[in-house]
Amino acid sequence: MQNRIQQAFARKGQNLLNVYFTAGYPSLHDTVPLIEALTEAGADLIEIGMPFSDPLADGPVIQQSSSVALANGMSLYVLFEQLREIRTKVPDTPLLLMGYLNPIMQFGMEKFCQAAAEAGVDGLILPDLPLVEYEEQYQPIFKKYGLQPVFLITPQTAPARIRHMDTLTDAFLYLVSGPGTTGGANTQAEGVQEAYFERIAAMNLRNPRLIGFGIGDKSSFQHAASHAHGAIIGSAFIRALEDAPDAPAAAKRFVASILN
Repeated sequence: MQNRIQQAFARKGQNLLNVYFTAGYPSLHDTVPLIEALTEAGADLIEIGMPFSDPLADGPVIQQSSSVALANGMSLYVLFEQLREIRTKVPDTPLLLMGYLNPIMQFGMEKFCQAAAEAGVDGLILPDLPLVEYEEQYQPIFKKYGLQPVFLITPQTAPARIRHMDTLTDAFLYLVSGPGTTGGANTQAEGVQEAYFERIAAMNLRNPRLIGFGIGDKSSFQHAASHAHGAIIGSAFIRALEDAPDAPAAAKRFVASILN
C-alpha cells in the first residue's frame, strides 16, 4: 500500500509543488490555517518547519521566521497539539516535518516519532541526521511509526551514497540546487547546475526527486520542475507572509502566482 507521499506523486507525476513554512509564523495559531490554505490553493506537499534557534541549512529569512515563531511560543508540544485534528481537515496532502536533531533529542526520538505519526505526519526532513546514525539507530523507529525519511543530495554527493539513500526511503529525494543555505541566490553556473540535475536524472533512481534551495517564483519553479518531478519553495513563501494582514489569503495568492 502506498503512503500519502507516494500517492501524491502517483496522482500528478510532474510539476509537484512542495511549500515550506515555519510552524507558528507569522503568528502562533497560523499553522493549521496555512496548511488548509496551501492545500486549497493546490500545493501538492507541505513541509512544516519546526523552529530551532540554530538552523544550519537555513538562510536568514527562515532563521528570522524561526526566531519569531519561538518568541510566539511555538514548541514541539504546541505543534503536535495544533496538528491533532489536521487529518479531519486535510485528509490526503502529504505533511512533512523539517527540522534539526537537537529539539527532537530533547523531546525523545521515539516519543517524537509516535507523536508525529499520531498527528498524521508522513515524513521527516532532518538535514543534520547522519545517514549511518539513521540506519544504525533510528530506522526501526521510523518504520514502526510509518514515517518516511527524506535525504538531501548536493552536487558533491557521491553516486554510491545517492543510490544508498534511494534504498532507505519511500518518499522522495531532496536535490539541493547548489551551494549555500535556503533562500540564497543560486551561485552555481547554470551549465554546472544543468549537468548536475541531468546526472541525477540519468541514475534512474526508484524515488522521485524534488529540487530545493533558491527557488522562489514561477520561472525558477518551472525550470527546476523540468529537471525533476517538482520543486520546493520556502524562503520566498515566508517573505510573502511577512506583514501579511491575512496569512491564509497571502498563502493562496502565493501558490496561485507559482502554479497559474
